[in-house]
Amino acid sequence: MNERETLRINEKGHLELGGADTVELAKKFGTPLYVFDEKHIRNMLGVYRDTILEEYDGNGLVLYASKAFSCKAMYIIAAQERVGVDVVSGGELYTAVQSGFPADKIYMHGNNKLLRELEYALDCGVGTIVVDSFREADILDGLAAKRSKKQNVLLRINPGVEAHTHSFIQTARTDSKFGFSVADGTAANITEYVLSKNNLRLKGFHCHIGSQIFEKQSFVLAAAKLTEFIAAIKDKTGYEAEELNLGGGFGVWYNDEEPCLGLSDYADYLKAIINEVKSCSERLGLKPPFLVIEPGRSVVAEAGITLYTVGAIKDIPAIKKYIAIDGGMFDNPRYALYQSKYTVLLANRADEKCTEKVSIAGKCCESGDLIAVDVPLPKAESGDIMAVLTTGAYNYSMASNYNRNFIPAAILVKDGKADYIIRPQTYEDLVRNDCIPERLK
Repeated sequence: MNERETLRINEKGHLELGGADTVELAKKFGTPLYVFDEKHIRNMLGVYRDTILEEYDGNGLVLYASKAFSCKAMYIIAAQERVGVDVVSGGELYTAVQSGFPADKIYMHGNNKLLRELEYALDCGVGTIVVDSFREADILDGLAAKRSKKQNVLLRINPGVEAHTHSFIQTARTDSKFGFSVADGTAANITEYVLSKNNLRLKGFHCHIGSQIFEKQSFVLAAAKLTEFIAAIKDKTGYEAEELNLGGGFGVWYNDEEPCLGLSDYADYLKAIINEVKSCSERLGLKPPFLVIEPGRSVVAEAGITLYTVGAIKDIPAIKKYIAIDGGMFDNPRYALYQSKYTVLLANRADEKCTEKVSIAGKCCESGDLIAVDVPLPKAESGDIMAVLTTGAYNYSMASNYNRNFIPAAILVKDGKADYIIRPQTYEDLVRNDCIPERLK
């Protein structure tokens, strides 16, 4: 187990998170249950914020990439930690605004933003919108003109950096639904196009090379390529970008096949990026740009665990042993999507030695409803509390009501105190929007 300051095994042999016994949490709140460690979230936001302050004279901004986990409490924590946020939909924007988050520190992303989302963003006063198509530039310019305002924008650029991660989460290749390629000239074309717009103010450029990346060099290379692109555009048009947004994508620990990073490691990632931006800016005769980063997964992934109760156990001799839980792909679809590997343990017997390898099956009517395959565990019994670690990012965000199961509640723990941040669903919630036409009555 990747133990950190607030994740440990207590004297009862139970898993403890944020000073709270997870077995007691399961009893009080029920399972399945998302549990988030508030201290870890604040520590991660703080290390990014402070590194920019100390290494780049504060000439930058951390944005929490809220697609990783979006709820009102997360936006309140982000505001308290003096960072901005990025959103990728009207729903995320609405949640941020409803939490009281300052709109001028919100950046809005998306490769196909809907008209109503752009209208809502402008009406809310969103600080920056990241433009991802010529069509969007036209629409946004027209909407801003109707409101007699000039909207700050960035352009999403593909620098052609191939990061070593799952192909589904590589986003800066030339062949990508996101952004404009430097290699084929479209990045330069969209830059000149947006500069010609009367109601758009081009602040600079954005890129995001992918997710779950452990190589510093990938980020450093992206920083170099984007800085060189800024210089090339300046030479061509006279326009010098004032802002460089290098996205997020720092990797996190899911299991022992991956490195276990501490706060200092994440600081070092950011320092390497900052040093490259400084060096390239000096070499190319540029003013060091306002630097923006967008960590999401690294902020919340390891902060979150999911608790389940073990149900049926099915041992198929010489084939496989299935341990069924009261959750499944409706609360964690990442194995089905990416074959993501997790660390699993029995929260009520966390100090016991693992004696067998098992597969964790969900309760959905779907053969592919698995959470983990061939993971080591002590011999499980029905009623045990199972904990799946590092589920804070993209689990709740991607959850569904498949088979009309409930999306689990989420709680926030700190110093042993636990509170709901997302309440449990009810059967009434599942049918709330169902309608019966008159002809069926």
